[in-house]
Amino acid sequence: MPGLNLMKYSKVTNFFKPGMTVVDLGAAPGGWSQYVVTQIGGKGRIIACDLLPMDPIVGVDFLQGDFRDELVMKALLERVGDSKVQVVMSDMAPNMSGTPAVDIPRAMYLVELALEMCRDVLAPGGSFVVKVFQGEGFDEYLREIRSLFTKVKVRKPDSSRARSREVYIVATGRKP
Repeated sequence: MPGLNLMKYSKVTNFFKPGMTVVDLGAAPGGWSQYVVTQIGGKGRIIACDLLPMDPIVGVDFLQGDFRDELVMKALLERVGDSKVQVVMSDMAPNMSGTPAVDIPRAMYLVELALEMCRDVLAPGGSFVVKVFQGEGFDEYLREIRSLFTKVKVRKPDSSRARSREVYIVATGRKP
């Protein structure tokens, strides 16, 4: 599984529990959703969204579309419904050009949208896992997350090159 080794991390933190509702943004090809479904069981729900197609996974409600599109966002929120979710995960990333001055703002826009989703649907005590690229806007974003959660850690994936700007922010204990 590329990126954050969610399985390794969640075993240490007991991150996922049976019956949880989880939103998975940037879900394709489905590695995170596949793992989470084994942790939350049949009474849990995963609502996943990606611009790219994803093979069906039993227990995952997948919506294909651009998360930035208002209609896709509305459809995603309708699937969540009135209840709050316990985890929002985002592995979204823009198509990278190799030019940080272009790539970082595009990536920051996506992570801001993911945080906005947290504000809308994440229950108090809930958790947020998000892929972020360090650069302009990162420190402010991290401060914003720290103001909303009781515990925040920044993790660099084991598979990531030392010079890569890719990190994951793992935030737990959403403040009411």
